[in-house]
Amino acid sequence: MIKALFLEDSYLKECEATVVAVSDGNYIVLDQTVFYPKGGGQPHDTGKIIHENNVFNTIYVGKFKGSISHEVDKVGLNKGDKVHCILDWKRRYKLMRNHTAAHTLAAILEKETGALITGNQLEEDKVRFDFNLENFSREIFQTYIDKANELFKKDIPVKWYEVLREEAVKIPGVTKLANALPPNIPVLRIVEIQGLDKQADGGTHVKNLKEVGAIEMIKAKNKGKNNRRVYFRLTS
Repeated sequence: MIKALFLEDSYLKECEATVVAVSDGNYIVLDQTVFYPKGGGQPHDTGKIIHENNVFNTIYVGKFKGSISHEVDKVGLNKGDKVHCILDWKRRYKLMRNHTAAHTLAAILEKETGALITGNQLEEDKVRFDFNLENFSREIFQTYIDKANELFKKDIPVKWYEVLREEAVKIPGVTKLANALPPNIPVLRIVEIQGLDKQADGGTHVKNLKEVGAIEMIKAKNKGKNNRRVYFRLTS
């Protein structure tokens, strides 16, 4: 069982690991990792895997058959190698801020309008939000952006913990995705923004809303009768 260290500590920037499998020369499975695999709308991490004096750039990380696979830019790693993993922390931290901002905005949107998210994609420089809302205007959505930015000025803790599925499904709004149920697994990871939101989520987040900074809307468009799309980004 691979230890996904990012689930316990999103701020862990590096770790020691052992190569447990190699496929096609440059697809590497480790016994533990700080690299987040692409999933849930969050991009994969990038960084370096170092063995002795050799540096292997991590260009893709994905989840395959329950394992986390790291694609590196060259061959040379072998099963049993002891390696040192280093994240591209600047990129990861921006994605963490974006992810927590997205949860905050989704919670405000759901509380204000009842709208749920129909699609989302985090990127380093922007976030895409699709949601089901009949009456929509850019001006109204800006008020939700403003409310989020007011929260980002406050000292509001964000924490994550595991809950048995049978208890998690009792949490109101435990998923903000339309037509989605919490994963059918015995234990769910919950990300909680104190006093605002609790969601089932496997991604990485900051520990306090103050770390987000502020966000701004880039553009908004209609994507059908009841589906809207909004892009926003961090202001710094």
